[in-house]
Amino acid sequence: HKYKNEIHANEIVLLAYYIAAINIEAVYHSLVGGDYQPFEGICLTDTFQLYEKDDMVSELLVDNSARRSRQKELDIRVIVGNPPYSSGQSSANDMNSNVAYKTLDEKISRTYAKSSIATSTKNLMDSYIRAIRWGSDRLGTSGVMAYVSGSAWVDRPFADGMRKCLVEEFTNLYVFHLRGDIRKNMLSKGKAKEGENIFGSGSMTGVAISVFVKNHEAKQHGNIYFCDIGNDLTEIQKLEIISNFKSINGITAKEGWQLIEPDKHNDWINQRDESFYNFIEIGNKTDKSEKSIFKNFSLGVATGRDVWCWNSSKEAIHENISSMIDFYNSELCRYNDSQLNLSKNEIDGFIQADLMKISWNRNLKSDLIKGKALSYDSSNVLKGIYRPFIKRWIYFARELNAMIYQIPQIFPDNNVENRVITLTGKGSRNGFSVYMTNVLPDLNMLEAGSQCFPLKLYEKIDDNADGGLFASQDTEDGYKVKDGINDSGIEHFRAAYPNEIITKEDVFYYIYGLLHSPDYRKRYADNLSKQLPRIPCVKTPQDFRAFAEAGRKLGALHVDYESVEPHPVTIDGTPKSDKDYYVTKMKFAKKDDKSTVIYNDHITIKNIPLEAYDYIVNGKSALDWVMDRQCVRTDKDSGIVNDANLYALETVGNAKYLLELFQRIITVSLETVQIVQSLPSLDIHVSDEGKVSTTMESIKREKSI
Repeated sequence: HKYKNEIHANEIVLLAYYIAAINIEAVYHSLVGGDYQPFEGICLTDTFQLYEKDDMVSELLVDNSARRSRQKELDIRVIVGNPPYSSGQSSANDMNSNVAYKTLDEKISRTYAKSSIATSTKNLMDSYIRAIRWGSDRLGTSGVMAYVSGSAWVDRPFADGMRKCLVEEFTNLYVFHLRGDIRKNMLSKGKAKEGENIFGSGSMTGVAISVFVKNHEAKQHGNIYFCDIGNDLTEIQKLEIISNFKSINGITAKEGWQLIEPDKHNDWINQRDESFYNFIEIGNKTDKSEKSIFKNFSLGVATGRDVWCWNSSKEAIHENISSMIDFYNSELCRYNDSQLNLSKNEIDGFIQADLMKISWNRNLKSDLIKGKALSYDSSNVLKGIYRPFIKRWIYFARELNAMIYQIPQIFPDNNVENRVITLTGKGSRNGFSVYMTNVLPDLNMLEAGSQCFPLKLYEKIDDNADGGLFASQDTEDGYKVKDGINDSGIEHFRAAYPNEIITKEDVFYYIYGLLHSPDYRKRYADNLSKQLPRIPCVKTPQDFRAFAEAGRKLGALHVDYESVEPHPVTIDGTPKSDKDYYVTKMKFAKKDDKSTVIYNDHITIKNIPLEAYDYIVNGKSALDWVMDRQCVRTDKDSGIVNDANLYALETVGNAKYLLELFQRIITVSLETVQIVQSLPSLDIHVSDEGKVSTTMESIKREKSI
């Protein structure tokens, strides 16, 4: 009670450990007898907090505090650990955000973050990365640090600056990559070949054993020795391999270990193809002088509370959001009546975190402190796309969405027409993917943050304004309209094909066709996993037209998928009424046979062509997306039900919609595969060959991603 609103859960845990230790000592005395001899070196502490300032533990546990002070003065040369992996709480309703360590986090900002071209530093505040930063500082100029930790830092884009600093700070670095990223396996349906996790069900993230050696007298620094344990191995197989290595002695001579030379992007593995930088950027927000294709682009909408803001039923959106707003306003009244003046750090102790009534986030808490009341607005309910081929309704409003980015310029409401090319974000576990839509996309419609490149841009007409950015452009439904593609972008392609009449729509669909090219994706796979695409000009105008025409066909299939002809399959069953088309969860009739799907108790879909599963978007087949998401789900925390059948009945007005959608996606998949297979081989235009554009300045511009 004394430390209410001043303590954190991890400090409570430390006290619990201390109490447990006292009781264990008492049990020891009762069982063994004799004098207990404590080990004076052990410290009960939050290791990172130890080097910040005194905390509640230091105040209450005097003897332990003295040990901690002695430990801080020791000359430590060896650090060994298995630091926890956590980059943040899963929900603001947890009321238990990660502890901030001012000194340590500032050091990460000055080193790992400063050396990075990534815009977000959230993942650099993961506990195990803090442990690496802390350990390097604690060792000083000489010593050894060995960790079993998460392995994302080895190759993910967010850790490029971290890898650069590690090379500068350590003499030798030994990294044994055990893989085992379970989420990557799940998303890719096993194609990632991560194998089982070394900790079984104890971890979902990939794991690495890393040994970092500092020797200030060494003449050479930054030697990286790397070993990948291999594809699709079981936990037992991995443990056997680890056991056979026995020791780090002679590690460079072991089979599979290699000495790595980082590239200029600080990539250690999966290094980029430098010829990629010869091509025009698809978009650039930071350097307007650099020629790029699109004027603006945006991440998809991040609601921060998908269960509440996304639903198959428009009526459910109304009920869910209205009830949450009512509860929020009641909390606001209670706060106003209390006449308290609480800070952002104190408000958690006041508000009610009832997951059945509200989903709190930082923005909403800030609004409450400011005294801002909310009201429901039906015009904020827009149609969107939640996952590939999965349309739903979204409550699109700044006050209840965590981040809306530039989406109001792309999809301001349901009445405007637009198309966007969406791409996977940096560091996707699924590899590169592209998808076109004509409705508002969710942030995670494609993995790692959907990046959206629009055909058009919109600005609300201000009747009081004189001229402005869109003054000379067309208007549509109360908005000024502008092309999404730069004049410099179109001129780049016209210069490559001087005898051709090329429009901005031609370029838009050329890009969509090119980004489906198997040659392009394979050749530049490592680039596409770390940065936005750059777009080459193909050698001949005939190939340009072929890619553009393919892009138009693919765009029509992917945007208008609800109106394509359903593929003829065998429907086993005799549904007699609308209720017989109700689906709870589709499933395969047999584990290893995808030709038959049990739709529900009344209907079985047979003779599904297996090649339809070859169309992969965002890590799995389009048909798998339909099976996975067109169902009935109940959120365990809020109790909110998302029933795909309600979209069929309320929005489409057709009880057969979900069954026919499955058939339509078979058609879409088969035709997509056929179009992609007919694309020309990737033959680059001579103007894009041999250019040199790999300076650090051009690399830094990738920060716009």
